[in-house]
Amino acid sequence: MNSCPHCRVESWCLDAAEDPTCRRAMRVKSFEAQSTGMKRKYEEWSISSRPRTSTIRRRKILDDAREFDIAHSVVSRLWKSFKTTGMCSRRYGGGRVRSTTPAEDRYIVLSAKKNKRTTAQQVANQFLAVSGKQISRKTVGRRLRGGGLYARRPVVYVPLTRQYRTARLQWCREHRNWTEQDWACVLFSDESRFSLSSDCRRQLIWRESGTAYLPENIQEKDRYPTCSIMVWAGIMINGRTRQRVVANGTMTGQRYIDEVLLPHVRLFRGAAGDKFVFMDDNATCHRTFAVQDCLGSEGIHRLVWPARSPDLNPIENVWDALGRQVAGRNYPPTNKNTLIRALTEEWDKLPQQLLDNVVQSMVRRVECCITLHGRHIPH
Repeated sequence: MNSCPHCRVESWCLDAAEDPTCRRAMRVKSFEAQSTGMKRKYEEWSISSRPRTSTIRRRKILDDAREFDIAHSVVSRLWKSFKTTGMCSRRYGGGRVRSTTPAEDRYIVLSAKKNKRTTAQQVANQFLAVSGKQISRKTVGRRLRGGGLYARRPVVYVPLTRQYRTARLQWCREHRNWTEQDWACVLFSDESRFSLSSDCRRQLIWRESGTAYLPENIQEKDRYPTCSIMVWAGIMINGRTRQRVVANGTMTGQRYIDEVLLPHVRLFRGAAGDKFVFMDDNATCHRTFAVQDCLGSEGIHRLVWPARSPDLNPIENVWDALGRQVAGRNYPPTNKNTLIRALTEEWDKLPQQLLDNVVQSMVRRVECCITLHGRHIPH
């Protein structure tokens, strides 16, 4: 049997033997079939003249259905559509009528933007009072997502007054010309408190639908932390201090000298040389006269730090990474001793590249703070 010069299919065009030019041939460039909820790729296939007998036509439909791995009813519907309209494109249904108009969609989005802490149910109630139309909170959620709004937990920062913003802006302008080499000589230090029952809600679990209350999917947590410890540490380019646990009480000025400055900071000062700069925040125990005398006698230059600026300190990102590592252990700590051991082990496991990256980000942090006029920066 000669093949059709248009469709290149021998078994489809029965007129090819009598008329090689094939009076009716059409190439369909795109074909979309949906199977098990997924769209199949576009396939190129050919439709030529109608077969002369119903038996041959039925056999051809079954052959094409097996070739493209689709239901024979799909091929049959496409063929009937082509005979009737001359087209075989998919006809999309109108779907369910939307319960809100485009103008009402914009009103819902604007209502959420005006009060970002309102809930979807509150927006639905407000919409009912204004328009008299009842919509569900799920409808409100879909309209807000269509407008680019998503429900997310707000980022928590310390409050900044105008005085604090001015001081932060002034400090960043003074250090705007510092390069990465200048920041590489700075030892960034801070204290942080860790507890057995972490209040971080960013830790997620994998579970099946409807299994929220199974024992393996429940995280037990005391309302008030029963055991917590404070640790001190410092980071810089190509180095870090040992983690110091502040046990049996709080950090005082004398303890800060005996347990932090002399055994840790003084060693880094001797190794780094005259360019060494020590950074600590404005905690009360850091600003005592005894601490200032100790730093002066040891020749340690202190970096003046603006108040209420934890977002400028790169070690805060390291504390966050450390807390995630401890919370993600196969056997989480259950008492004070295991918590101390877990913090020490995970601190030593933190990659040095992570510490170097956060220190090198100081140039971007300073520029970002200047751009935002002393407000909170996204770090």
